[in-house]
Amino acid sequence: MKYICDLCGWVYDEKKGDIEFDLEPGVAFADLPDDFVCPLCAAGKDEFVEDDA
Repeated sequence: MKYICDLCGWVYDEKKGDIEFDLEPGVAFADLPDDFVCPLCAAGKDEFVEDDA
């Protein structure tokens, strides 16, 4: 599953993670800490939307 920041468009792909931002592959979005913020714009988890495409 992928999650897209509604503010800046950054994509978190659970399968790929994002090594540049220290996010390991295979970590579910739900398992990210509650205080996780978008690494580009600092939006909170509540600003992300699921992308099931």
